[in-house]
Amino acid sequence: MAQNSSDNFRDQGLLFLRVGLGIMFIMHGLPKMLGGPEQWAGLGMAMANLGINFAPVFWGFMAAFAELVGGICLLLGFMFRPACGLLTFTMIVAALFHLKKGDGIMGASHAIELCIVFLGLIFIGAGKYRIDGLFKKNK
Repeated sequence: MAQNSSDNFRDQGLLFLRVGLGIMFIMHGLPKMLGGPEQWAGLGMAMANLGINFAPVFWGFMAAFAELVGGICLLLGFMFRPACGLLTFTMIVAALFHLKKGDGIMGASHAIELCIVFLGLIFIGAGKYRIDGLFKKNK
């Protein structure tokens, strides 16, 4: 199959997307991770929108962890699809939180948009420029 000239920039585009989103999620996740149990409990209360009312500190920690470590994984292209899966779930919970809080679709739009991006990235993959690629044997 002939390669389209626009395919030449696919991997560079994915790298740009990964690095940009990775940096932003590290910036969002680090303060939440450093916030400690009190902040994690507040974050974890968002799980009540899914009917999960137990262990809010754990769920808040997991949200902070997903944003921080998921951002690092995006940046490096390491365990990319699992990281995108965790970030997709985190954005679903964030969108539901904003919708239930009464912020409307505009208040939830950022989380919804990121959820769509992460779902798409699960299918597309990290591209050629990734840490995972260093450990694969060349065929």
